Amino acid sequence: MPTRRIIFNRLALDARIGILEHERRATQPLHIDAEIDVDIQRQVDDHDIHTVLDYRQIREAIVEECTQAHVNLIETLTEQVADRLMRDFSEIRAVRIRISKPMAFSDCAAVGVETFITRSPS
Repeated sequence: MPTRRIIFNRLALDARIGILEHERRATQPLHIDAEIDVDIQRQVDDHDIHTVLDYRQIREAIVEECTQAHVNLIETLTEQVADRLMRDFSEIRAVRIRISKPMAFSDCAAVGVETFITRSPS
């Protein structure tokens, strides 16, 4: 089945993440990059948003998953976001999520973790 890729580039938000004491007391900025492969199940109708997966809904799910509760490890958060997208959107075939902490170190732009998962063929 053909696929279409939806891309989020550096979605910026503040989240409660980290295992260190100062990270537990305050939010910190995160950058999220995502590539979402979607099965093309029907022809696109330029006048009907329902003929495509509305990326506003994907963004909303990513933001909600990243901001709903404190998470200790960035590895955990990337897996939670990927799992949520696969669970909530049946037309998604594969998800690559990269979450970065731009304030983690002063000597690099960011440090992050990437997770890639695919749906098992039916």
